[in-house]
Amino acid sequence: MTERVCVGAIAGAFGVRGEVRLKSFTSQPNDIAGYSPLYTEDGNRSFTIRLTRPVTGGLGARLSGVETREQAEALKGVTLWADRDKLPALPDDEFYHADLIGLSVYDTGGALLGKVRAIYDHGAGDILEIFGPGRRQVLLLPFTRAFVPTVDLAAGRIVADPPEEQE
Repeated sequence: MTERVCVGAIAGAFGVRGEVRLKSFTSQPNDIAGYSPLYTEDGNRSFTIRLTRPVTGGLGARLSGVETREQAEALKGVTLWADRDKLPALPDDEFYHADLIGLSVYDTGGALLGKVRAIYDHGAGDILEIFGPGRRQVLLLPFTRAFVPTVDLAAGRIVADPPEEQE
């Protein structure tokens, strides 16, 4: 498992005094501030976060060391990562996306379908993108118990039951 988990991204500057528009990936958006300090993906910078207000498309926030609009704008697109030990433990049937990406996916007969390459959430539930050797196209699979009956993080594998026409 990764030592850090992506919990948000900076969507751009907000206002003229160095505030940023923050997109939170946490289940409760305001929880992101409690996971400070947050790090850039490469770990070269860290920020403490103070949420200021809800804004269109996210949260207004002040980041330590960011004082001007220009500094805030330069961070647009930067992802923010929290130490895993600061995140809450999850129930047995919930997973952090970071833990699923890269897992091998097998069908119920034991044949390898590929690996989880990405996870999408467009509001109706998570979708796993599975790709691997021998696949001509990606397999998009709803992340529901009906299609994904088993996730075994310790073994690094997922058992999936995709519709036959998609295998």
